[in-house]
Amino acid sequence: MQALDYLKRGGATTAVNLGTGRGFSVREVIAAAGQVTGRRIPVREAPRRPGDPPVLVADPARARALLGFAPRYTELAPIVATAWRWHTRQR
Repeated sequence: MQALDYLKRGGATTAVNLGTGRGFSVREVIAAAGQVTGRRIPVREAPRRPGDPPVLVADPARARALLGFAPRYTELAPIVATAWRWHTRQR
């Protein structure tokens, strides 16, 4: 809604990152998903593929400046929990 309001006020079409500014490792995400869902998540570890960045973090600074965006959740478990609730309702 903030993005639509921005455009209605005459803001230019642009791209912004919606994130927390903090990254999580794949292992951290898998562990949180297992805790939230109560399910064992099978893992197959492999080397990073060519071209994969070693770190990837969404910086929300532009979204904050243009839209007044602030993430509702900044910790991994609540982020995964809200995604899991949405996913289970879509079935």
